[in-house]
Amino acid sequence: MKASRIAAAAVAAGSAVLALSVPAFAHVTVQPEGTAAKGGYAVVDVKVPNERDDASTTKVEISLPTDHPIASVMPQPVPGWKATVTKSKLDKPLTMHGEKIDEAVSKVTWTADGKGIEPGFFQKFPLSLGALPENTDQLVFKALQTYSDKEVVRWIEVPQEGQDEPENPAPVLKLAAAAEDEHDSASAANATGKAGTTEKTAAADSGDDTDTTARVLGVAGIVIGIAGVAYGVFAGRRRTAA
Repeated sequence: MKASRIAAAAVAAGSAVLALSVPAFAHVTVQPEGTAAKGGYAVVDVKVPNERDDASTTKVEISLPTDHPIASVMPQPVPGWKATVTKSKLDKPLTMHGEKIDEAVSKVTWTADGKGIEPGFFQKFPLSLGALPENTDQLVFKALQTYSDKEVVRWIEVPQEGQDEPENPAPVLKLAAAAEDEHDSASAANATGKAGTTEKTAAADSGDDTDTTARVLGVAGIVIGIAGVAYGVFAGRRRTAA
């Protein structure tokens, strides 16, 4: 009985370890190459892994956020894939470089010319975006992933803060602080550097003045000493003559 209990416990523990070691399925993500700052331009990679063992990914669709439209969206050519850009009318026109824009890219679709993304591989699809909005901390890109067996996986569930990640989360791009903040920091650093340099210069000038004063006083002391010796010799001679 004791041996059977130990065996049962070992099996249960082993099952738990296996359950914990099973990796979570990878999903479509959007990550910046460098920094995606509010109000600026950035290149982002749409990373698409293949989760299937018996089918290839043949089409990827990315829908751009309509609540924060982006005026300029340009896909980088990817060998083996054809990119199609879809534009839509905006409810509220955007102003970019002094010009009003009444339409923006709402979707980018990549369609494979060949085998697509085979099992066990992933593909990056670079996008140039700008200008990024300044009134939000993140952008949500909903994605559709189509396989060679016609199955479509919808990565459209928006993750909520404080909650578990949904089964099919939508790609989220986090935005960094506006680039102007970095410029302000750099200006402050430059100002601090200049102030430090000014203080060093003032200290050096003060040191030079002190050194010069010491030299003058030293020379004056020598002259006074010589005069005192000469006066003493002269006075001694007078007393001897008398």
